[in-house]
Amino acid sequence: MSTTTTAGLARRTPPLGGFSWPFLRLELQRLLRNRRAVIFTLIMPSAFFLLFGTDGDYKTQATSHGNVTAYIMVSMAVYGAMIATTSGGAMVATERALGWSRQLRLTPLHPVAYVAIKTAVAMSMAAVAIIVVMVIGQFFGADAPTWRLVLCALLGWLCSAVFAALGLFVGYLLPSENVMQVLGPVLALLSFAGGLFLPLSEMSDVFASIAKLSPAYGVGVIARWPIDTDQGNLAIAVVNVVVWLALFAAGAAWRMSKDTQRV
Repeated sequence: MSTTTTAGLARRTPPLGGFSWPFLRLELQRLLRNRRAVIFTLIMPSAFFLLFGTDGDYKTQATSHGNVTAYIMVSMAVYGAMIATTSGGAMVATERALGWSRQLRLTPLHPVAYVAIKTAVAMSMAAVAIIVVMVIGQFFGADAPTWRLVLCALLGWLCSAVFAALGLFVGYLLPSENVMQVLGPVLALLSFAGGLFLPLSEMSDVFASIAKLSPAYGVGVIARWPIDTDQGNLAIAVVNVVVWLALFAAGAAWRMSKDTQRV
């Protein structure tokens, strides 16, 4: 009897823990229906670039391998990716409040597969956010070798996984009605502190030192490195990204394990 039951359960367990492309597509469609998320992810970073990065002087001022307009363009692309990945991960808060995550626990979907799908959705939105800003930048004076800009986009996209983990962590930590109210100002503060809106060279030594502790610092430095190798310490930036990714991922796993224990 027990052997038959165990075999039946094993047969009902889907491959990859339930990770499937139809489910991933459904999650993407749900995110795209959120107009607020689309506006903040796709429109606001581009608007910030047009507002702060298209000054005539910036188009003629050079960085290591481009101009200042390209530098600001990459920074705003990273900011868009931060918003996209964080909001995508934080959707779990709304799903928990609506009881959707509890319904999913009644299915063969494994929690790890669920988190993987949420991360994939967030990273997909981040890719779109980066592409939108980078394309607009090409029409408004951003000047750098194409392969360097592509590398900037790729590095920024990969490193934005830090904020997907942050979104998941906060999504499991806070109730749905508070999560984006908290994350919005937090992301803006992290961006200022990490040098996305204001280069570290224009900060005092004290604030520049503090900025290196911000998770936005590492992502920004790595993403801009192909066009500006003089902006910061790459080794410190890599350590920054690895440490914050590990901390946020561990926090998300901890809160998820607590959540799945609820009846």
